[in-house]
Amino acid sequence: MHELSFGTWFIHVSTLLEWMLAIVLIASYGTDINNRALGWLAIAMLPNLASAMAAITWHIYDNSLELKGLVVLQAGLTMAGNICLAIAAWNLVRKEKEEVL
Repeated sequence: MHELSFGTWFIHVSTLLEWMLAIVLIASYGTDINNRALGWLAIAMLPNLASAMAAITWHIYDNSLELKGLVVLQAGLTMAGNICLAIAAWNLVRKEKEEVL
């Protein structure tokens, strides 16, 4: 397998940092406005963060076939993360509807 280009590494790492910042900002804002649904959204973002870390780890080791399990782990974490985010989004909508009524 081939080493990733500088541009690809930059995108990978900056996206990871951006996702971490988004988690912190959402959790902080949720605390500030006393909205627990936003706290759950921030928690729901964690599996996707772990998925990104698994992908980057695999790339750090030049996509070694010995670490192919990381690809399976990443796929599982992505699926779990997307399900968690869907539930958290539904919860946000539900909470907003309750506040309107």
